[in-house]
Amino acid sequence: MANNYEINNLSKDESWRLFRIIGEFVTGFDRLDSIEPAVTIFGSARVKPDDPIYLQAEEIALNLGKNGFNIITGGGPGVMEAANKGATAAGVNSVGISITLPGEPHNEYATKSLLFDHFFTRKVMLVKYATAFVIMPGGLGTLDELTELLTLMQTEKIRPFPVILFGSAFWEGLLKWLRDVVHPLAYISESDFDLLRITDDVDEIMRIINKWHECHECVGNRAL
Repeated sequence: MANNYEINNLSKDESWRLFRIIGEFVTGFDRLDSIEPAVTIFGSARVKPDDPIYLQAEEIALNLGKNGFNIITGGGPGVMEAANKGATAAGVNSVGISITLPGEPHNEYATKSLLFDHFFTRKVMLVKYATAFVIMPGGLGTLDELTELLTLMQTEKIRPFPVILFGSAFWEGLLKWLRDVVHPLAYISESDFDLLRITDDVDEIMRIINKWHECHECVGNRAL
């Protein structure tokens, strides 16, 4: 059976796809317009319910929810499921913005679910309505979301909201590479590191986000 490599297969004869893309944006804008304040939580879809990362993601979402923040995830299993579960337990909006992928189920804990066919429209919705981002350990998809977030902030396409990396042992290798290899080549600036926070403390996440909200006219996260 031939693979449907959707982007490669786009052609001028398939301009009808533009209406589906527009429809995804319109649906997202309509359904998420009143979701703020919200925090988006990213992380691996492969984490199992008995994994400490799953339990930490659930606790983080529960804590954020109890402090009045709605939770947005990619709507899938693993970290996404854990975060939606915590949000539901806290009684806040538990948003799952899923994408049609082979072999990846949508989790049952999202109380507000949206299904997208295109990664780029989905990623806009994961970013647009959040005022902070928690990045749990994950794979290529999580790295893609993290680096796109940082690029959008670096280029001032979105405001420099808190980006919090959870799990220092997991993320320290990436940060070391950025500092020791990428930064000396001047491919990134020292100020780019100001966009990130790293912690192993669930309560610290809440402190960072609350601090930003108290002074959210500050430039970036430098006042945190």
